[in-house]
Amino acid sequence: MDRQLWRQFPQVEPQLVALQDYLLAAVQLDNQPIHSKILALLNAGGKLLRPGYFYLFAAFGDAATPAQLQAGAAALEILHVGTLIHDDVIDESPTRRGIRTIQMKYGQRNAIYAGDFMFTAYFNQVLKSTDDRDLIQNHIDAMHRILQGELSQMALNYREDVSVDAYLKEIAGKTAELFALSCYQGARLAGAPTAVTEVAREIGLTIGSAYQILDDILDYAGNPKKTRKPVLEDLRSGVYSLPLILAIPKAPRDFHRLLKKKQDMTTADIEQVQNLVTQYDGVGAARKLATDLTDQALALIGRLPASQAATDLASLTGMLLRRDH
Repeated sequence: MDRQLWRQFPQVEPQLVALQDYLLAAVQLDNQPIHSKILALLNAGGKLLRPGYFYLFAAFGDAATPAQLQAGAAALEILHVGTLIHDDVIDESPTRRGIRTIQMKYGQRNAIYAGDFMFTAYFNQVLKSTDDRDLIQNHIDAMHRILQGELSQMALNYREDVSVDAYLKEIAGKTAELFALSCYQGARLAGAPTAVTEVAREIGLTIGSAYQILDDILDYAGNPKKTRKPVLEDLRSGVYSLPLILAIPKAPRDFHRLLKKKQDMTTADIEQVQNLVTQYDGVGAARKLATDLTDQALALIGRLPASQAATDLASLTGMLLRRDH
């Protein structure tokens, strides 16, 4: 976990420190090579953002035991890592968090099974966290929307006519849904007041959308040493994200000359696309939308009951959505 980040939030840091060890014990697999890769992924410096938001929203209530909350937080991180493993298969990614991906080292079939295994571990933790049928159904519905989002991305690959609305709908399932699930589950599991549970999901969706847009901005304009990702990785795999979507209409012929090559684009072609996105202010336009969503999220957080948790949520969200890595 990112200790530097969470030291600023002592209300939840101890729970996240304990969660790190709990996660390693919660994911047990007989296939030792795959098991070691999953443990390495869990240990490889993830921010634990989704469990962090879960615990901050849980601070608005006191109806759950520490064991229930720990299982609920673990479920979210396990689900997140499972989706990452599948993402790496779809994108044919060579590395994740600075380590070789399962699909790169052991093949796509084994990576798919590893991701599926993580989903079973996720539901195991869900059942440890609650026996409330509505909360369990909420997990099922969220996972359905997440998988729908992933499948929607595949349908949009290499599409030069992708609209902003289609992009926003796709990232709502792909990324924002898991933030929404984290916020809502934390509030509901802890028995938070209605004023919190009614707005928790909307806060998570808004934060998650802004977070994904910023990730996509960093794909074009980030420093790989900070992001720990190759720049333009999405473009290489046919994923046309917001900076490109916003720039294409300003010079459609220039972009088409390069994008029509699809997977046959050279490194020089990709660099030209990056230059065109910069020239036509795709990054700047995308950053404006991310800023608008950040402001919306902070306004929604401002509607929560005054508390240390609300203050921490505003501070964390402001830092997270104005980051450079």
